Amino acid sequence: MRQVVQRMLQMMMLAALVLSSAACDSPSSHTQGVGHGVGELVIAADVAERLAQFVPTPIEADTSGLSATQQEVLDHLLRASEYMNAIFLRQAWTGNPGLLEKLEHSQDPRARAALDYFRMSYGPWDRLDETPFIGDEERPETAGYYPEDLSREEMEAWLEQHPEDKEALQSLYTVVRRHGKDLVATSYAVEYRKWLKPAAKELQQAADITENDSLAEYLRRIALAFLRDDVDLETLSYLYYEADLAWMDLDSRVEITIGPYEVYEDRLFGYKAAFVSFVTLVDPEESAKLVRYKAELPAMERNLPIPDEYKNLNRGTESPMRVVDEIYTAGDTRAGVQTIAFNLPNDERVRETKGSKKVMLRNVMNAKFEQILQPIAGEILVPDQLALLSQEQFFNEVLFHELAHGLGPGKIQVDGRDTEVRLELKELYSSMEEAKADVMGVYNLIYLMDRGVVPVEGKRPLFVTYLAGMFRSTRFGVAEAHGRGTALQFNYLLEKGAIREGSTEGTFAVNWDTFADGIRDLLRELCVLQARGDYRGASELLQRYGVLSPALERGIARLEEIPVDLLPSYPAAEGRS
Repeated sequence: MRQVVQRMLQMMMLAALVLSSAACDSPSSHTQGVGHGVGELVIAADVAERLAQFVPTPIEADTSGLSATQQEVLDHLLRASEYMNAIFLRQAWTGNPGLLEKLEHSQDPRARAALDYFRMSYGPWDRLDETPFIGDEERPETAGYYPEDLSREEMEAWLEQHPEDKEALQSLYTVVRRHGKDLVATSYAVEYRKWLKPAAKELQQAADITENDSLAEYLRRIALAFLRDDVDLETLSYLYYEADLAWMDLDSRVEITIGPYEVYEDRLFGYKAAFVSFVTLVDPEESAKLVRYKAELPAMERNLPIPDEYKNLNRGTESPMRVVDEIYTAGDTRAGVQTIAFNLPNDERVRETKGSKKVMLRNVMNAKFEQILQPIAGEILVPDQLALLSQEQFFNEVLFHELAHGLGPGKIQVDGRDTEVRLELKELYSSMEEAKADVMGVYNLIYLMDRGVVPVEGKRPLFVTYLAGMFRSTRFGVAEAHGRGTALQFNYLLEKGAIREGSTEGTFAVNWDTFADGIRDLLRELCVLQARGDYRGASELLQRYGVLSPALERGIARLEEIPVDLLPSYPAAEGRS
């Protein structure tokens, strides 16, 4: 079993391993890894048990039907993707390359286990509970984006004294470094040029040979953003904006999503985007079935249970939807819990113009339902509701979660100034947004079921599947955005009587008569806080509900023998790149 786990992990960090010895750009890359208690390789005794929480799972994708040209394009996309691993390793923590090298060269048998878990965690901190499994230092909220000793108060004081620096220091596409006593922003194109330039070369080569014009357009635009380390920040931001517009129009059998996107890794402010890659195989027929929901987006926005002035009635609704099989992933999405769907881009300029694209990772979703959600439901749900668990409603719930990311408050006004929810809620944004998307997804499905757009007989299976799914997500840990956001939902709905505890300790049931009202009330509260940019209110809500409550602990205690998540391998990508 252990050999299987190690073999599956080898591909996961292939690029980081290959590049690590040459990747330390300055002495600090090594000394930070040594200077925080990890130089002695003090390893937690339970590393093997931590790894065992993730079940080895091949993520199958059938690429045999691709033409010779498409296969060659795929090879280039896979090679480009591997560089995202090396970049994200540094974004997670600047000390990671030095520590990785020490682990690779250690002869200690326990260091071998620590290396396996390090590769999966992209660092020495457990992605589930945030505890260190190497050394004893807490995970820095700064990740690798800011000086490790930088506090929120110092950053905010600097911005108040130097308002001309605000755009650069808060940008999605910069790291913040100290130059003497000054805080200075460095663009990603400069900071990560060592990996972005060869990645761009692979993308350009793929663009040159592909027969799909939309894919070629996107690849050339994102490659240009990777390459231009000689432009100012405004121009770089515009290049990523142009690439995102082209990605929205992408219509190809083989697709890639590559670049800096999600902001979960930035625990200090939630400003900085992490590099990621998804290489996927599109199912055109299944994707076409989802088109009908696009026409419902304006109605869903109008139906939100918030005042009209908080609704985003003018946001773009182009919103392509894709059902895909994952061929390979890299970077941010490979750290810890695996992604089952995503909604991008996060750039509000693109969302205002075109909306956002929803991508459903079907093969990953199916694997999680079978290996994780079904066993959880068997432990958590009361017997008379267990039979209602539905794979179809799991898919619908995930789809409408992604649709919800493109609805509700985005660009807002606070005290007369134009801003974004993300900027106002700072490090709380990710948890609040994930909670909003979960709750709004269920709320919108109820709305469409009541109108006959979606079969109404799916309502009770939806509620039950959502309840079981909350335990799948809270096991990610309440320090993680999805886990904390889900804990908020569970504790709120339990307090309001929308769900209840069963007669057997640690089991739960839906209250049919009050569930929909609880969902509506929670959604209203979440959206109003976002629309007002109310950091204090969001903090109070998360402090009250986004915690591991006794009821949650009772449920989670029943799940000790069930894997927390998947440890993926990618047979369709092996040996190609």
